[in-house]
Amino acid sequence: MPRLLSVLLFALLTLLAPLTRAADPSADYRLGAGDAIRVQVFQNPDLTIEARVAEGGTITYPLVGAVKLGGLAISEAESTIADALRLGGFVQQPQVNIVLLQVRGNQVAVLGQVNRPGRFPLETTNTRVSDMLAAAGGATVGGDDIAILIGLRDGKPYRKVIDVPSLYLDENSQDDITVAGGDSIYVHRAPVYYIYGEAQRPGAYRVERGMTVMQALAMGGGPTIRGSEWWLRLHRKSADGSIEKISPKLTDPVLPNDVIYVRESLF
Repeated sequence: MPRLLSVLLFALLTLLAPLTRAADPSADYRLGAGDAIRVQVFQNPDLTIEARVAEGGTITYPLVGAVKLGGLAISEAESTIADALRLGGFVQQPQVNIVLLQVRGNQVAVLGQVNRPGRFPLETTNTRVSDMLAAAGGATVGGDDIAILIGLRDGKPYRKVIDVPSLYLDENSQDDITVAGGDSIYVHRAPVYYIYGEAQRPGAYRVERGMTVMQALAMGGGPTIRGSEWWLRLHRKSADGSIEKISPKLTDPVLPNDVIYVRESLF
């Protein structure tokens, strides 16, 4: 009698599983590296195991060996193991049930020049880059306008350079893509230029988009009484590594790592 009840209970849970998953907002969660699962096969207790998905997306399962589950939804993973058992002749009509014990692959790392770097869970399946940057507190003052996203898509390495301001300024930014478990977002340090000589506040400053020499000079407080905005020298590293010495116009653009020298006025 107890065995009959257990059989009926397992059959009932198997029938209800699709309905339960359909009502679950995370039903389309796809397994990733680091996820811990329990695999059960009806009336085959010897095939019940607990395993962790390896970096390559596989688990080692009794009788069939390595099984690729990474990137599959729970129902797809169940079908994959069932097919392997049936095709191998181990179980004629396997009824496989997988329980997600611990989620590790369902996280995104946000690194570099952000206020709260770390790993953050994907709470929904349509989480976007802007959501993850917000979770990390946004970029620091010294953070670049460019972020780099790396991960896997369809089992292949994926890399995308993202224009951060456009995520919030453009109504339909093409860069605000959906992230996936295991992705990493890196915000590099913003490029800088240097100003010295007869400047009020010599030092290193962030290169803003479209910045001109006049604007760069203003960031440094302008020239001192002894200096002149018309008597400048710009040092710029060329493609071959040599240093060019330029007498810039105030409307010329400023590039990363430019060095502006404010010379003393002749009069």
